[in-house]
Amino acid sequence: MSRQMSGAKMVVQALKDQGVDTVFGYPGGAVLPIYDEIFQQEGIQHILVRHEQGATHAAEGYARSTGRPGVVLVTSGPGATNAVTGLTDALMDSIPMIVLTGQVPTFMIGSDAFQEADTVGITRPCTKHNWLVKETDNLSQTIHEAFHVATNGRPGPVLVDIPKDVQFATGTYTPPAPQKSHYQPQVKGDMAAIEELAEAMAKAKRPIIYSGGGVINSGDAASQLLRELVAATNFPITSTLMGLGCYPASGDNWLGMLGMHGLYEANMAMHDCDLMINIGARFDDRITGRIDAFSPNSTKAHIDIDPSSINKVIHVDIPILGDVGHVLEDLLKVWKAKGRKTNAEALSKWWKQIDEWRAVRCLKFTQEGKVIKPQYALERLEALTKGMDRYITTEVGQHQMWAAQYLGFEDPKRWMTSGGLGTMGYGTPASIGVQAAHRDALVINVAGEASWLMNMQEMGTAVQYRLPAKQFILNNERLGMVRQWQELLHGERYSQSWSEALPDFVKLAEAFGCKGIICSDPADLDDAIMEMINYDGPVIFDCLVEKHENCFPMIPSGKAHNEMLLGEAETQGVIKADGAVMV
Repeated sequence: MSRQMSGAKMVVQALKDQGVDTVFGYPGGAVLPIYDEIFQQEGIQHILVRHEQGATHAAEGYARSTGRPGVVLVTSGPGATNAVTGLTDALMDSIPMIVLTGQVPTFMIGSDAFQEADTVGITRPCTKHNWLVKETDNLSQTIHEAFHVATNGRPGPVLVDIPKDVQFATGTYTPPAPQKSHYQPQVKGDMAAIEELAEAMAKAKRPIIYSGGGVINSGDAASQLLRELVAATNFPITSTLMGLGCYPASGDNWLGMLGMHGLYEANMAMHDCDLMINIGARFDDRITGRIDAFSPNSTKAHIDIDPSSINKVIHVDIPILGDVGHVLEDLLKVWKAKGRKTNAEALSKWWKQIDEWRAVRCLKFTQEGKVIKPQYALERLEALTKGMDRYITTEVGQHQMWAAQYLGFEDPKRWMTSGGLGTMGYGTPASIGVQAAHRDALVINVAGEASWLMNMQEMGTAVQYRLPAKQFILNNERLGMVRQWQELLHGERYSQSWSEALPDFVKLAEAFGCKGIICSDPADLDDAIMEMINYDGPVIFDCLVEKHENCFPMIPSGKAHNEMLLGEAETQGVIKADGAVMV
């Protein structure tokens, strides 16, 4: 029922009516009326971050781990501009997020008023859609529309800019109603195209399923349908960085992650397949490598809800526009109804070839001596936390790739990382957002010391709100991925890729009021990890690791999937041009 209230009260009421229970934000003059209403209500928890970028990444972590949109509230000017990195990150990775920004009063817009910025103009390229609300009567419906746009179709961030006088003024509140939005994405796939894909699946001799974050965004049912498809066909399956967990890492058909730092068997299978089924991924350049050499002899199918993603990077033979969950449901019905069967003999040969690639053991490393290898640190973290109610976030760099390689994810929404934008500083606030959504879970942020320092101030947020997220820092005193590229591609000229003034992380932890742990000896690592896990508050774990370890496998820039650098695995044998291994 419509009723009269102030614009500020409308904001809070609209959030409640949309089912919001948590808001991440930072107050300022242009949003004080909204903050006053937050003070006078119960039902929505506000988490005060230390920086607006932290608010957006925390909201991303909340959204990615729950499937519900994250909500951010910041002030005008620098409050809004500080949110731009998080908005862009969420846009690249298809994370539903609603950012509410304050704005100077409508009669002052354009006058260069204090803390004025053209927020709508600045954020137009990094949001799915944005609005400037100039009439209080339009405010509630605009917020409801924002939730609809953020969560339907390909999810993404939206922004609503609310001038201060609109917050003070009284208007008519309209509760959520069945949407009459002009934005109605197509969710059902074309049945003729689905039939064509089923026919191609039946004929394929060397198929592969390439899954992405779109499977997770579609909901838990989509991940279950994907697992049913794999079981029904016995096809091998790989995933992008964002899709980890949509198929279990313990599954027999799992090839591991694909791409620049993907597994040898996954990349070789992608290169040599004759049918490639892309389900909810966007052919990112870190996946495709050299485009003209990407999966060169395959029939290519692409299932995606975003029409702009289809044929944008890779031309496909069987495009299917629709929601992954709906399309997989129809594909399984078609497959089962007609009694479709795979080419079992050819598939058996294909699996034999894949097993030969698996035998390369591309993640092989040797832990010896008194220095912790970063791979060993993550291998032990996996062993000691496997089976727990665990959520992992990461920063960006070598540690991120090692985490994707050595940590196993059995379910969706357990892995939060910055994929498309590669945002250093993402992991700490994201872990706080995840922990806010899952109070009793074990939340671990796998970090490098350089990335971690970018938003370390959010440890204050973790301590204030008693959010026991664990910061597991692989400290090599280097910008590891930058250093690796400088070693391999820039003649070992290490330009500005290390810091000579790192803090004492244990003392820093104590200064924040949380627990600090340091470990440098492999023999002490298990006990130290268990100490971190068992502590009932936030922890900063300084794990001192080998300073010059490189992350392999690696597809060098401009190379094809079958031209990987394998590191230690190459010492096991000679890898021939066709990818086979002579041991």
